Amino acid sequence: MVYYQYLIIIAVLIIISLIVIKMRRKDFSVEINKLIQYLGGKDNIIDSQINLSRLKVTLKDMTIVNKEGIQKLGAKGIVEIDNQLKIILGPNSKQLKKYMAELK
Repeated sequence: MVYYQYLIIIAVLIIISLIVIKMRRKDFSVEINKLIQYLGGKDNIIDSQINLSRLKVTLKDMTIVNKEGIQKLGAKGIVEIDNQLKIILGPNSKQLKKYMAELK
């Protein structure tokens, strides 16, 4: 009888932890749409490359980029060189790059 109570408690804890993990998982399709919008749209993006935790994006027009919006998405830093942005995103950059490639 006591074992059943422990099994029920363990099952409930596992279900709660799975719900918490699922809630923390980012919806990358929404994030990538916002990122593309902040970068000036799909037409403004010439090329994108991934380098560890950085996403390097070559753009046509840097003046229409919303850097504050990109930082609100969780960017840890943004470096601007000529017509390129290097966005430090951490481990999420590989998944964001994959979604960007699918959109083109």
